[in-house]
Amino acid sequence: MNHPEIPLDAGLYLVSTPIGNARDITLRALDVLASARLIAAEDTRTARKLMEIHGLETRGRHMMAYHDHSGPGARDRVIGAIADGQAVAYVSEAGTPLLADPGFQLARAVRVAGQSVWAVPGASALLAALAVAGLPTDRFHFAGFLPNAQVARRAALSDLRDQHGTVVLYESPKRLAALVADIAATLGAGREVVVCRELTKKFEERLAGPAEDLARRLAEHPVRGECVVLIAPGTEEVVGDDAVRAALVNAMETMRVKDAATAVAGAMGRPRREVYQMALALKDDA
Repeated sequence: MNHPEIPLDAGLYLVSTPIGNARDITLRALDVLASARLIAAEDTRTARKLMEIHGLETRGRHMMAYHDHSGPGARDRVIGAIADGQAVAYVSEAGTPLLADPGFQLARAVRVAGQSVWAVPGASALLAALAVAGLPTDRFHFAGFLPNAQVARRAALSDLRDQHGTVVLYESPKRLAALVADIAATLGAGREVVVCRELTKKFEERLAGPAEDLARRLAEHPVRGECVVLIAPGTEEVVGDDAVRAALVNAMETMRVKDAATAVAGAMGRPRREVYQMALALKDDA
């Protein structure tokens, strides 16, 4: 049975879609997808499949691709449709648009054109992971995907060390073990880490433990599927200079001075510049 169409005001509707279980979609999202004259989608195949599952008519509907590589022409098409009085729905491949998903440039362009943008809330891997991870939820910091290169990734982790809430990251399963190992090296071997995998799907799983132990488990038993990584808040403990120097000596045996300083600063809660100066002094002494 097809979902009935309803009148919609002209504008851009950011429609949240399921992250796994197709039934995790709101009635309002179905209303918008059934009624929008133009549907912009990160992946049109995924959008068509979702609509077919829920009995939404796809034949004869105007559908266009909009993703990270879409340019001004695609945005102009959406703005033109809204100017003509149409409602446009935008959906990313899964979850809430703009949260580590495409759509920011599109939504901004629509606002600059003086047109309306509305959120149609729903499924979000970020919020689902926070709900089941077992880490503090009163304050959190979402950092999306960190850089692929190890040096840049460790520098980014070091910058996150002083966050007073839970840190939430997205990561590919192929890089998951390396990320958790870098968390151990940069933020401390004992920092608690939780990995939420395949949320809302058949093989949903929660993996947790000290960073060093969890990194070892993931290296020995790689996982598949979409992953959210959560890092527990750090402590306020201040480590003395002697302990920092000892850690630097050990790190500099296998790492460049700059990289060793970044790792030790993050793991011991000291400013990177200060630790880097200590590392240079140790190198000169050597």
